[in-house]
This record gives sequence, structure tokens and C-alpha cells, in this order.
Amino acid sequence: MGRACPSNPPTLNLAVSNKRASRAAGRCDKPLLQVQSHTETPNVTITIYGIKNCDTMKKARAWLDERGIAYAFHDYKADGIDRAHLDRWDKKVGWQVLLNRAGTTFRALQEEQKQDLNTGKAIALMLAQPSMIKRPVLDLGGGRILVGFKPEIYSNALLKGAA
Repeated sequence: MGRACPSNPPTLNLAVSNKRASRAAGRCDKPLLQVQSHTETPNVTITIYGIKNCDTMKKARAWLDERGIAYAFHDYKADGIDRAHLDRWDKKVGWQVLLNRAGTTFRALQEEQKQDLNTGKAIALMLAQPSMIKRPVLDLGGGRILVGFKPEIYSNALLKGAA
């Protein structure tokens, strides 16, 4: 006798495929588990990039939470950031907006590292030390991003026409 097939299998956040779960079930043609990848967030097109413990990040995330706006969070201090993201953001807003020159990480650089900044040098600095990226970077999808947090700008971008 085989195992009974579950009518509504539980959902777990595992990195295995439905095919593997189904094979593990023996003769059952339904998977024992419905699997959702940790990188998938259903119905979320907004991603907020920043550092978990940053005060500005906390304000921006609280603002989004208070309004029930779903988002994915990417901590680029813990998880890093790739050059493709920085290149894409640079094309949208410019490295001058992305590079946080007021932060302690940038101010602690040697003077020669701060001199003659250009796109390549700024992106290299941000890749090496993601703390130098201005926070937050809010990716709204469709190539639209906001850098920094100002409630009125978030309202215009996210709540316009929602009333």
C-alpha cells in the first residue's frame, strides 16, 4: 500500500523542486510539499535596498509598512550588491546621487581615494564598501528608482491615484 496523497499539501520555504518532492512521495502524483523559493516574493514588484540598522532605512520601511505597501528587502551590507545593479542605477540617477559622500565610510577614505571621482571609481568604491551607497534605494520596477527617503516623494511615487 502506498501513501495517501494530501489534498492540500503544506507550503514550506525550501530550496527543492516540486518534482523531487513528488518523487519522494512514491506513487502519489501530487507533491507532498508546495515549494516556494526564498528568492520569490509573490506580487511584489518593489524592492528596497539598504542596510538593516540604518536609521533612514528604518524610517522608510516603517513608512511602507504603515501604508501596507508590500516590498522585498535587500540588505546590501549583508548580501552585497552586484555591478549590474550599480551600473543600472548609475544610468538612471548618476553616481553622484548614489555615492553617499556624507557618510562616515566615505569620509574615512584616504584623500587620494576621494580625488578625481568618476563613474568607474565611484562604482568600484560602492562595490568594495556597500555602506557608501546612499540609502535607501527603492526599486519600483519598470526601471524606476528612488534614492534616499523623503515621505512626500514616496507619497507621490507610490500613493498617487491610490485614494
